[in-house]
Amino acid sequence: MFRGMATINLYADDLAAARAWYTDLLHLEPYFAREGYVEFRVGDDQDELGIVDARFRGPGDTPGTGGPITYWHVDDVDAALADLLRRGATEHDHVRERGEGFRTASVVDPFGNLVGVMENPHWSSRHGSPVAG
Repeated sequence: MFRGMATINLYADDLAAARAWYTDLLHLEPYFAREGYVEFRVGDDQDELGIVDARFRGPGDTPGTGGPITYWHVDDVDAALADLLRRGATEHDHVRERGEGFRTASVVDPFGNLVGVMENPHWSSRHGSPVAG
């Protein structure tokens, strides 16, 4: 049934500010933009991250930090967490050792969305090490 993540959508009351924040964080421009929505393709698998203007929030889409957390693979959780905090995110959960090389942390972005980062040996074994640049 589930074959992989298709798109993650986050909401923002100020779409322009969210677009700028995520453009700076990801070091890339959205590949798709229209009134009330922008979308980025992120990482080796080109996973889709959409930012939706909060005025289009559905009746069941309540703001806050009680929902699921999407964890993005990073090479260094400590560095990623520090970078997110420098950019104005607030800590949701500190760095946690999960065992067998898995490490996680999460933040609340400036727009109220949960964002997780993870060192994930399974992901690394499928994708290899990053290219030095």
